[in-house]
Amino acid sequence: MKWLDNTALAIVIIGAVNWLLIGIFRFDLVAFLFGNMSWISRIVYTVVGLCGLYLISLFGRIKNMSE
Repeated sequence: MKWLDNTALAIVIIGAVNWLLIGIFRFDLVAFLFGNMSWISRIVYTVVGLCGLYLISLFGRIKNMSE
């Protein structure tokens, strides 16, 4: 399960960097690489969002590890 956590975390960090680029420079790296709302870019956005939702469970697991 640790590999899934690490993979999801890496994907969410990449998504966060994309949002940083959008916020500071108005540059969407995903749209630049795959096209503006093409089916590939929509898949990338969906995977990043699903990984973010999955990582919500990390809060509970971290709490259980510390006890």
